Amino acid sequence: MTERMPRIVVVGEALVDIVHRADGAVEEAPGGGPANTALTLGRLGRRPTLITRLAEDDRGRGVRRWLGESDVEVVAVASARTSTATAHLDAGGAASYDFDLEWDLGADAASLEALVSAADVVHVGSVAAVLEPGADHVLALVRSVRGRAIVTYDPNIRPSLVDDPDRVRERVAGLIELADVVKASDEDIRWLHPGRDVRQVAREWVARGPRLVVVTLGSEGAIGVTADGEVAVPAVVTEVVDTVGAGDTFMGVLIDSIVGSDELRASLRAAGGSWGRGDRSSVVESLLRRSAYAAAITVSRPGADPPRRAELAAPATAR
Repeated sequence: MTERMPRIVVVGEALVDIVHRADGAVEEAPGGGPANTALTLGRLGRRPTLITRLAEDDRGRGVRRWLGESDVEVVAVASARTSTATAHLDAGGAASYDFDLEWDLGADAASLEALVSAADVVHVGSVAAVLEPGADHVLALVRSVRGRAIVTYDPNIRPSLVDDPDRVRERVAGLIELADVVKASDEDIRWLHPGRDVRQVAREWVARGPRLVVVTLGSEGAIGVTADGEVAVPAVVTEVVDTVGAGDTFMGVLIDSIVGSDELRASLRAAGGSWGRGDRSSVVESLLRRSAYAAAITVSRPGADPPRRAELAAPATAR
């Protein structure tokens, strides 16, 4: 009998990136942090479901087509217009964003709970986790599966959308406590905890609930923190075209790696299970290296264009 593939549900925004490049060129492409993570999982053969909000307009149809081509099932609440994010790229390819975005699951939120409840892994993050009124719906969905599904979370803070920093920090803290795995950038942590040491914050997050906290450090690589210690990996050498979708790719490959290991999935669900002791530290290192390599592939080409599984078979070169 064929083993059932673990069901992965991603909840969050899908939108259109309007990218202003340093040379003056302007391009439109589908995007959104959770959508990029779902796309990554789809390209790795995981057939995830994305719960999002889209309009039946040209942009919305383009987003659906883009996701469908990578085997992502889209369950979209109707919207008057498809949201956009205007990205400005500097000479080094780093992006800053301005958003025109609405996030509200509305009357559909209750019916979506049944879909989420059937999942083995539920991933949430980015704007959808903090932007009202939909943030309340996301929190309710996470609470409904806590203890039954593996919950992964990526804060992916967008300061340009924050009008109440204290409320956003409180919301993020609540989701961290509910998550099994958290991935954040050093920039996220510095915004959430100004003036604090990034590694110390990660250790404090682990003490509050997650079994694994991963912090991406840009050109400095990434660290993985568990209750038993810390693992660091260097960055992967690559020529950066732009950074769009890099963190989302990292998150998607991290989820894929966990889903692909019966041992890790069982450890996440088991009370008192250890992630970092003894040879487990090498397991965490392997997760980080694979995710970092995938992110390096994404930054080496324009836009959110994560790799397919065959591309991850090549060896990664550390910086």
